[in-house]
Amino acid sequence: MISVEFLGPIGENKMELDVKNLTELKEKLQGIESIKKWLPMSALAINDVLVEDINTPLKDGDKVVILPPVCGG
Repeated sequence: MISVEFLGPIGENKMELDVKNLTELKEKLQGIESIKKWLPMSALAINDVLVEDINTPLKDGDKVVILPPVCGG
């Protein structure tokens, strides 16, 4: 199981999902209308490290954060 958090205006609660990599996570999140529109423009972090490779594997206990561009910094 991994945890997924959504920052900024996405407005979704934290989720716990059983996925093996970011590709599988993206497929699951595409099915949620309020999240779907944010995925193409958002950055992803795994355990507080930004990642770009959609094939990045995930392991039990990983924390994925979806960071929309409006989060600022």
